[in-house]
Amino acid sequence: MVDASVANEVQDAAALVTVRYFAAAAEAAGREEETIAVRVGAPLDELRGILISRYGSAMARVLANGSFLSDGVVTRDFDAPRGTRVDVLPPFAGG
Repeated sequence: MVDASVANEVQDAAALVTVRYFAAAAEAAGREEETIAVRVGAPLDELRGILISRYGSAMARVLANGSFLSDGVVTRDFDAPRGTRVDVLPPFAGG
C-alpha cells in the first residue's frame, strides 16, 4: 500500500514534454518547439490549457480544429494520455 503523502507527491510531480508546432500552431506560439513541464500522468487537456494560457486566442483557434500527435499517435481526444513528445497539428486542407 502506498502512503497517501507519497501518492500526492507523485501526482504533483512534473514531467517534461517536448512540444513541436507546425504551420498555424507555430505562428500562434511564435516558435517551432519548446519543452513544457506538466503534471505526471496529466492528459492532453492539461497541456491544451497550458498552451491556450500561454498563447491566447490564436492557439485556441488552432486547437479547436486541429489535433495532437502524441508519441506518434494522432488524437483529438483531450482526455487521452499525454506522451513525452507532442506535436500540435493545425487542421490541414488537401485533396
